[in-house]
Amino acid sequence: MNRCSYVNLKNPLYIKYHDEEWSVPQHSDKILFELLILESFQAGLSWECILNKREAFRRAFDNFDIVKVSCYNEDKVLSLMQDKGIVRNRRKIEAAISNSRIFMDIQREIGSFDSYIWDFTGGKTVEEDYHIRTTSPLSDEVSSDLRRRGMKFVGSTIMYSYLQAIGVINAHGSECDLCPAKRR
Repeated sequence: MNRCSYVNLKNPLYIKYHDEEWSVPQHSDKILFELLILESFQAGLSWECILNKREAFRRAFDNFDIVKVSCYNEDKVLSLMQDKGIVRNRRKIEAAISNSRIFMDIQREIGSFDSYIWDFTGGKTVEEDYHIRTTSPLSDEVSSDLRRRGMKFVGSTIMYSYLQAIGVINAHGSECDLCPAKRR
């Protein structure tokens, strides 16, 4: 199978993620929350680094149970800062906690985060090759709204990557057998 050229073919986790998850439309708030937190931890790092730590993140963050994460206190922050399996960045850990509360505010306001995030495109997937750019007017808009609501580590580049991860943007490259243009 031909894959997007950025995929490290020596990393089975990366291959599986690319083939089965990346750019596949996600509608579960649990998955949307997990990927939002993981993408925020990616800031300044590679996705492969985060992907390799994903299971440790799941363990450390109570399998991304949003209610539990939203209740984390200083003791939990200190515990996470000692966890060598995850990215131990206090600002990112604190952002994950506060972002979980804002995520739940959006759920209460709109009914689900799924409805919120997919409303930006009218429920439709945008098709665009990952080579094109690292931000877009869409990621600018999502980033701006989330920052207005108080979220951290949700800049336009992170949001562009997030939108690709959750399938709002299907960004498989023309070299990839999963490219939408090849599948028509």
